[in-house]
Amino acid sequence: MADPLLQVTDLRVTFETNDGPVQAVNGLSMSLEAGGTLAVVGESGSGKSQMAFAIMGLLARNGRAEGSVRLEGREVLNLPSAELNRIRAQSIAMVFQDPMTSLNPYMRVGTQMAEVLELHKGLSRRDALAESARMLDAVRIPDARGRLSQYPHEFSGGMRQRVMIAMALLCRPKLLIADEPTTALDVTVQAQIMDLLEDVRTEFGTALLLITHDMALVAESCDRTVVMYGGRVMEQGPTRALFEAPSHPYTAGLLSAVPRLDGDDSELAVIPGDPPDMSRLPPGCPFAPRCPLVMETCREVRPVLEELGDVRRACHAEPRAVA
Repeated sequence: MADPLLQVTDLRVTFETNDGPVQAVNGLSMSLEAGGTLAVVGESGSGKSQMAFAIMGLLARNGRAEGSVRLEGREVLNLPSAELNRIRAQSIAMVFQDPMTSLNPYMRVGTQMAEVLELHKGLSRRDALAESARMLDAVRIPDARGRLSQYPHEFSGGMRQRVMIAMALLCRPKLLIADEPTTALDVTVQAQIMDLLEDVRTEFGTALLLITHDMALVAESCDRTVVMYGGRVMEQGPTRALFEAPSHPYTAGLLSAVPRLDGDDSELAVIPGDPPDMSRLPPGCPFAPRCPLVMETCREVRPVLEELGDVRRACHAEPRAVA
């Protein structure tokens, strides 16, 4: 069996603050096959984005990453900046959460896109602009060549997100990380962006790592899912298995909070309590203060990931009590 495109092992991300170290990601392991789709889900503050920034080498200055991140069998965690720059463009790319703050508001879109190809592919400005127009056309932006002369504020939110996807794909990366790519977009545009990402995966053979809190998007677009909470993996496995029979109380809680067409939204379930303070995590399971199945063991002993059929989960509760 071929090695996975991306193999993350025991990833830990720590930030040094005035109040001491804060562990944003603690012992995360996962893998993604070439051309595959993997979702990382969880509430805000669960460590999803910091995991992605660690993989990309984009952590804040007070952050450090430990563990292993292998891309096509090569260790890329904490590589020197010059090497990371080559890898980021040619093998791995990222679509950030807010395209308006990711695009330079003072530069024309064409100039920003062309710079990527000039820097990483050595193309002339003319050739780079021509390729940029082709990529804008590929992500279904009308009048692609004419749009190159416009500024980011002249695009709608959905169109700016398409520009970011096009820019990420210019060097044909093998892995695309999409961090909340549909945030602040209306439902129709969300569906269009997800359809576009699927088309991109099919046409270019690009593997997709989707970071989101939207479980409905995951169900429609990803083969496998990793559920994070408090910087740790609570459950991971095939998306269909997790959705049909969640074995962790947190996964079950997330799914029960998703609106259903055949349900009554006035009785929509919620997970009581608040996400944990990452600087003061409990000694046991981080979800214990909010868990409906909590036991004394949960408060004192941190569970480890264990095999449960096709799924791995970190929980002390009996599987039948969760489903």
